[in-house]
Amino acid sequence: MDFDKWLPVQLQFFTLIPSAASCYFAVKNQMRYTWSKTAAFCLATLLPYSFLAAWITAALQIDANLLLLPSLLLFFFLYRRTITTDLPRALAVYVGICAVQSFPVQFSYALDACLHPLSGANDVSAYAAAFHLGLSCLVAAAFAYPACHKFSWTVDHLDTPKIWYSTVILSALFLFFNILAVPNSYSTLHAGRMLYLFPLIQGCALVLLISIYLLFYQSAIVMLEHARLKEHSQLLEMQSHQYQTLKEHMRQTAALRHDFRHSVRLLSSLAAKGDLDNIQKYLSEYETTLAENTPADYCANAALNALFGYYHELAVFARIDTDWRTPLPEPLTASELDLAALFGNLMENAIAGCLTVPKEKRYFCLTTEIRHENSLYIVSTNSFDGKIRKGKGGYHSTKHSGRGTGLASIAAITEKYGGSAQISNNDQEFFVDVVLKL
Repeated sequence: MDFDKWLPVQLQFFTLIPSAASCYFAVKNQMRYTWSKTAAFCLATLLPYSFLAAWITAALQIDANLLLLPSLLLFFFLYRRTITTDLPRALAVYVGICAVQSFPVQFSYALDACLHPLSGANDVSAYAAAFHLGLSCLVAAAFAYPACHKFSWTVDHLDTPKIWYSTVILSALFLFFNILAVPNSYSTLHAGRMLYLFPLIQGCALVLLISIYLLFYQSAIVMLEHARLKEHSQLLEMQSHQYQTLKEHMRQTAALRHDFRHSVRLLSSLAAKGDLDNIQKYLSEYETTLAENTPADYCANAALNALFGYYHELAVFARIDTDWRTPLPEPLTASELDLAALFGNLMENAIAGCLTVPKEKRYFCLTTEIRHENSLYIVSTNSFDGKIRKGKGGYHSTKHSGRGTGLASIAAITEKYGGSAQISNNDQEFFVDVVLKL
């Protein structure tokens, strides 16, 4: 085998290594293993493949893309085994990296066309292949910081499969464009001004693709901020509802105080007659009236108390048997909005689960407890019909494709506070155990 033919092909296949590294930047918080183990796995896979594929390509004198493009499908399945994120996000990141890394090879073809006008993409020179490898490493290095600090946040928080699939289609279009634009013969680039237009068009396409990604990131920030404000607005509505309940309680209490003198006269009259049975009956009715008009006090925090009151009303309306014990410390050391999102998603999912079984089987138990002075333990148990959807990333929503948004939000909040969330079920009950560091 000719070394001069093998070396350029080998350098081209080595570009898989910076491309593989780029795939993990945006999912750094979703990696199944440590960086060192993941790197060892990738190198153990890619290096033998690169040497073998380069040898086959050079020996048979075939186009490297005939081996590379089908292998990308295999690499994606291996990539999925090393991360915990769902399919839409994994596919969006992977295809996006493939699209971005398809541009360095086009620039290497443009350089090679200047150096060797009579050659073609199937016979790239070693100098152009080295340029391709160096440019791929440079692109990966430039992509590292924004991907780790910006796009990873989007991957962690944006859980809308349709949006991620739309980015897959967009990236695939750019990738397909670059595959079609490969100059099999450099003579086509020397026709007219194509030698200058080709790298210019490629540069503009790369800038356009990066601009679209940046626009997607900014849009994701706006969408998630809108969702946060919506949650805040819902919490304020619940607090307003709780305020109206308290206001009504104060009005009814004032009326009871106003009528209390009549009650005293009645009790005095009954006492004078020695009618203890009617005295006990009247006091029992009076106590019941006070209990019915006293709003429940779930915890010391006003906002969370309103949240519990709102969902308790929903549970009572749905005829769900509730057993809630939710004492929380005041002041809270965790964000009020974070705790509201956690408890809100937890109670909403539990009530939805209860609605899947007959009314006589509906129950929802919720307890909170402070342990070790700085750990909040939350235990939720609710009845449900036993029907679930699970994937590699955990429980999936039964309402749409992809992971359940509520459970994903609970997991993200527990991770934020250095805690953990254990989710399990049997044929009749659904369990959520959460630990937060306060």
